Amino acid sequence: MSLEQMQQTSFAERYGPWALVTGAARGIGAEFASQLAARGLGLVLLDRLADELEALAGALRRSGPVNVRTVVADLARPEFMSAVLRATEDLELGLLVSNAGISPVGPFFGRSLAQDEELLAISCRAPLALVHTLGRPMRDRGRGGLILLSSCAALQGAPLAASYAAAKAFNLVLGEGLWDELRDDGVDVLVLAPGLTETPGMAHTAPDRGSLAGSTIMPVEPVVRGALEALGRRPVQIPGLGNRLASALLPRLLPRRLAVSLLGRGMRGLYPRFGRR
Repeated sequence: MSLEQMQQTSFAERYGPWALVTGAARGIGAEFASQLAARGLGLVLLDRLADELEALAGALRRSGPVNVRTVVADLARPEFMSAVLRATEDLELGLLVSNAGISPVGPFFGRSLAQDEELLAISCRAPLALVHTLGRPMRDRGRGGLILLSSCAALQGAPLAASYAAAKAFNLVLGEGLWDELRDDGVDVLVLAPGLTETPGMAHTAPDRGSLAGSTIMPVEPVVRGALEALGRRPVQIPGLGNRLASALLPRLLPRRLAVSLLGRGMRGLYPRFGRR
């Protein structure tokens, strides 16, 4: 058996036999599904985009021997958990990847309260419910993994993405606390906090492509690969050397108000249509 095969077997034994990935139809979630399939895990893929979810599931099944189930559900609705439980009642889930989210950009008062409540339901309430429901059996049997998606935006206030950054900060702090609380119980917790990543979600925000020319935009493959390699080794994974340096140095070197102002300047450069009133 090769070293790569041994590593895949070890991963599957630690975090298998099944993984649940939310927001699986596109972007980072779809890449998690692909890489977890390659590591030998069965997959339960959840998204509200039914056609894209089924297309991904079909592609994974054609690529090799992998068990895939799909769950079409909206994480903004509390009853989504019933759909998850029905789909997984006969399975042992060893890994949760709580990836689903929405990433609106724009002035805070340019969005309705209902839109921000939907953001919080998807990005905060749903991960909390998933961890409570699926993490407890992992703790009881003494093995498993939880991956929560955060963002570099969670490290300080983010002008033009205030609610998004606040929601991602919830995941960051929740995951860090659980990392220490659950590690003696055999459950590994990781917070993945990417910077700019080439996903449909980022494209949907329509940043100014000229301003992006000087930015480091990471493809999804190394972002996900780094997260799976970091699981069980550290509480937080920030992909990209530049992102790690900025997150480690700027909050220490600059007053917080200046760090927020600099981020605001950068956001207005990426989204000049919003400007400053």
